[in-house]
Amino acid sequence: MIPLLGPASAAVARYDGMLTAVPNPGVLLSPLTTQEAVLSSKIEGTQATMGEVLEYEAGQEAASPERREDINEVINYRAALRTAESILQTLPLSQRVIREAHRILLSGVRGQNKSPGEYRRIPNWIGPPGCTIENAHFVPISADKLPRAMDIWERFIHSDQPDKLVQLAILHAEFEALHPFLDGNGRLGRMFIPLFLWQTGMIRQPMFYISAYFEARRDVYYDRLLAVSRNGDWTGWCAFFLEAVRVQAEDNLSKAQAIQDLYQKLKHQVTEITRSQYAIHALDWIFGRPVFKSTDFIDNAAIPDFTARRCLKVLEEHGILRRIVSGSGRRAAVLAFPALLNAAEGKTVI
Repeated sequence: MIPLLGPASAAVARYDGMLTAVPNPGVLLSPLTTQEAVLSSKIEGTQATMGEVLEYEAGQEAASPERREDINEVINYRAALRTAESILQTLPLSQRVIREAHRILLSGVRGQNKSPGEYRRIPNWIGPPGCTIENAHFVPISADKLPRAMDIWERFIHSDQPDKLVQLAILHAEFEALHPFLDGNGRLGRMFIPLFLWQTGMIRQPMFYISAYFEARRDVYYDRLLAVSRNGDWTGWCAFFLEAVRVQAEDNLSKAQAIQDLYQKLKHQVTEITRSQYAIHALDWIFGRPVFKSTDFIDNAAIPDFTARRCLKVLEEHGILRRIVSGSGRRAAVLAFPALLNAAEGKTVI
């Protein structure tokens, strides 16, 4: 592991340095948080895109009932992460935090009938859709042994280990192997990664986006986890995990830097073109909501109505905002912030 540890730790440290330089990272990096929720959910089979999630939150209808379910699962993922972050202000990382995050994750979506927030009391297994326990790829620990196993897992979170990233690799693999809930284990296990990095002081905000690497290598991700249980191949799994951390830390750094550069550039431009004392306030608002209804901005940005309307008009005229749905009658226009969405995606999407 030693040749992999240094580059992974250094990449995380460089990314954390960027986090400290970003003003109000919870707002400016919110598109990355949404993207992480989208990709983590995609690993489990959802199809919603970041654009669809943001448009839905801006009042647009989903393309189908199935896509609406996908979008709500992504929204729940973000809500569960925020809930865990709030609890961790006063409590240590523990089973209580995990169970509460799980309760939010499954609230009102597919899986809501699968005991949100409670460990399973019946067997479950992993395999192709419709498979039986006899031909499953993997069968986790029996339900009666689960409480003690989770106690051991929790103690390992707070144990003194030679390296925090290897400790995290083990914790993630063991959580997925224990499969403590009837649904949502994969998403919750990935959500645990930024929470652990934050709680152990490796990053100063619970903002680390790892699912892009796992989603792009989904089969290898599953194979490496299964190889631990089948063959005891901890080295193969930990090597894969450390490489994921390194690659994603570098990608996170690149995207955070691009967003920070965009913000600094627009601070001057928006102040100049709007000639308003509310220019930075307006800019902060659209960074937090890169797709929005015009009425939401006017009603909620805490800017006088006339000034808010003029800001939107000027920002659209200068190409900072793009109208994706025109207003008609009582229906508000929907506007997007293309430069921010493209920076978050790392490619031109709008």
